[in-house]
Amino acid sequence: MNKNSNTYQILYAAVMVLLVGSVLALIYMALKPKQNENIANDTRKQILSALHIAAPDDSQVKEIYEKHIVQDLLVDYQGNIVDSAQNVAFDVNMKKNVKLAERQLPVMKCKMDDGSVKYVLPVYGAGLWGPIWGYIAMNDDGNTVYGANFSHEGETPGLGARIADQDFQDLFRDKHLFQQGDFKGLVVLKKGQKSPTGAEQVDALTGATITSRGVSDMLADCLAPYEAFLKKLQDEPQVEVPGEITNVVKPQ
Repeated sequence: MNKNSNTYQILYAAVMVLLVGSVLALIYMALKPKQNENIANDTRKQILSALHIAAPDDSQVKEIYEKHIVQDLLVDYQGNIVDSAQNVAFDVNMKKNVKLAERQLPVMKCKMDDGSVKYVLPVYGAGLWGPIWGYIAMNDDGNTVYGANFSHEGETPGLGARIADQDFQDLFRDKHLFQQGDFKGLVVLKKGQKSPTGAEQVDALTGATITSRGVSDMLADCLAPYEAFLKKLQDEPQVEVPGEITNVVKPQ
């Protein structure tokens, strides 16, 4: 075949594209499990951070997570457990879940080194430039926040991005979702402002009004559906699930 002909050049280009595409597809397939594991590990670290549990290094994240997260649960709006299968809470896609008319309500039950029990509730919302999300760890009294962790996709460094700073997250510790038996949630307001509903509040980030409002709206939207479940915890601090076993998390 004439190497200078248009036909040869087209065939040569087509073969090269096919070869390169095949190689890239093989590389992608080979790396995909590792990428999924890295994503899952990042999620585990965020959940552990809400519980004030640190992993010495990335290689120990999964082991520490599996040690402490003893049960995955899905609850309904009446506070009843509807599923306790392995990973059922961890695997919920919160981005899709918050758009559903009838949401899944994932809960991760944690046992601390001192024997105390915590319940982690995931939250998801919108910041200034993109999605924000996080985890709220509750004490087994069903009312007191034990810890919080927030992350973002693209908030402004030094401003809205500070929702991921420990100093901001620590402001949520020991806050209460119920006031005199009524669910009020939590609000994020400018310093000096008062919540009109009587909810306990956290000071907003200076210079990040929209992101702070996004965190406040996220908490209002995502925590309210757990009211019945949290009230049940107040009556019976530890939710007992038949056949409870140590959770083993699979890569997403």
